Amino acid sequence: MQLDLFSSINYKRLTEELFQAYFDCRKNKRNTHNALQFEKQLEQNVFDLIDEIYNDNYKVGRSIAFIVNSPVKREVFAADFRDRVVHHWLINKLNPLFENLFIQDSYACRAGKGTHYGIKRVDTFIKTCSVNYTNDCYILKLDIQGFFMHINRTILFSALVRYIMENYSFSDKELVVKISMQIVFNDPTKNCLIKGNRKQWDGLPKNKSLFHSPPGCGLPIGNLTSQVFANFYMHWFDAFVTKELGIKYYGRYVDDFIILHGDKDFLKNLIPKFSEFLHSTLQLTLHPKKIYLQHYSKGVKFLGTVIKPNRIYIANRTKGNFYLAIHKQNEVIKLRKPMKEDIDRFLSSMNSYLGILIHYKTYRVRRIIISKNISKEWYKYVYLDEGFSKFSRCKKNEKNNKNEKNNKNEKKE
Repeated sequence: MQLDLFSSINYKRLTEELFQAYFDCRKNKRNTHNALQFEKQLEQNVFDLIDEIYNDNYKVGRSIAFIVNSPVKREVFAADFRDRVVHHWLINKLNPLFENLFIQDSYACRAGKGTHYGIKRVDTFIKTCSVNYTNDCYILKLDIQGFFMHINRTILFSALVRYIMENYSFSDKELVVKISMQIVFNDPTKNCLIKGNRKQWDGLPKNKSLFHSPPGCGLPIGNLTSQVFANFYMHWFDAFVTKELGIKYYGRYVDDFIILHGDKDFLKNLIPKFSEFLHSTLQLTLHPKKIYLQHYSKGVKFLGTVIKPNRIYIANRTKGNFYLAIHKQNEVIKLRKPMKEDIDRFLSSMNSYLGILIHYKTYRVRRIIISKNISKEWYKYVYLDEGFSKFSRCKKNEKNNKNEKNNKNEKKE
């Protein structure tokens, strides 16, 4: 029986929203095992989920915990696909509210304001602060120690429910609050499947694992809700920096933030103020070993690039990770004839790196890395455009022509 709490929910609208959330969710996860299983009985699974939510029977399911080693070693808790659909449904509802709240220079997980936008903004900050490289300007870069693992769920939810109640105007407000509460307070360490071996956690600092988070703290890396809620959590720090302290040149990507000023001592004096606010308001701690304060002429590493006067370079770590990704794909094709899923993973991996590199002057880098490292066997199934900017799947009638072009390109090298 439907609860009075949700008596104002429009079932038809909820249905439309959940199907839209499914389509949003499957964009990047369609070839995972969970997604494929869900899709086998798509309508039944979506309607079961709708009925659970509508009748207040929805419960967060089991996560899969595993370790990834690139670009850095970290712990991931991957939610079940049906829970990911709910995450997308919730964020589709909350994002319009958050966009009205967030500052311009919060770059993570926002449409049109991702990594490339953040890099260009910081590059512009340097030019403006230094008056086109003619005056002194200093860069302070900081980040937070064990950020996701130390987000206090009670502080987060209290701020979240207050903001929803004041700003969300639709009839399903109570439902949005209820689902938010379930997601925020879900502890995936209590209901998870360990993928691989627990020895893979060896060498991972305790402050980077939910298994060692302080009581009542931590959001799982890997969930859309975690990324967006983390942005919401840090908004209060953004407001402190830009409004209370009046900092003009400030940008943040998750827990990695940059401030620019013409006076080096001014920036030094900001550090204890930041530390006090983060500790007292958000129960977070600045990373003591990741404080960077230098003249702009020295450049600054930010979001996979090195920003220097009149030039943005790709960081060596980004190039190194591209090499590792290629090696991993070459191992696949060395062992077996690739299946459709293997080809999809190849295209996704390679094009994600190329999508980063093409924004900067990296044609020569792309050409050398690809020509010298990717196994020729892959060109039986994919082809590369002439600008070394994107791989595509070969159609049967295109294979020979495209492979001939790829071979010619390799011979030129």
